Amino acid sequence: MLGAPLPDALRAERVDDIAVLTLARPAKRNALSDEAVLGIERFFDSLEPDVRAVVIDADGDHFCAGLDLSEMTERDTLAGVSHSRMWHRVFEKIEFGPVPVVAALKGAVVGGGLELAAAAHIRVAEESTFYALPEGQRGLFVGGGASVRVPRLIGVSRMADMMLTGRRYDAQEG
Repeated sequence: MLGAPLPDALRAERVDDIAVLTLARPAKRNALSDEAVLGIERFFDSLEPDVRAVVIDADGDHFCAGLDLSEMTERDTLAGVSHSRMWHRVFEKIEFGPVPVVAALKGAVVGGGLELAAAAHIRVAEESTFYALPEGQRGLFVGGGASVRVPRLIGVSRMADMMLTGRRYDAQEG
């Protein structure tokens, strides 16, 4: 059907010339494990040449609650940078890939979920959508590209406010 095999956290289908990638971990608010991030990379690497666009969708009530915190491990500086670069590499395949990507947002678009949404070319949000970058409250680094992509969308001062305070914005504010 669509390219390489994907982990259970993802599902892919084709609707005419549109590829739909669905985040499929609703019990975890579609939090992204490393396996899921690498699955996203395989999906984009194996897009069939006649695909004209991609929609990133999600099962359940939330688009993506970000990094799966249950996978958090203590990393030294080099391992931390390597992990962050992996997320950057994958999200760059979305942003700079050969087809437009639409993110269908709902519920939580938080942390790495906001980074994923920011990599898409178009974001369409349901009224239930809310945005946040809680990394600063948790002592984490926004490692998947939020510090670069999100300010281009909302401005540096609002991005800094989100990062430093953990402030949430609803769909309308977003």
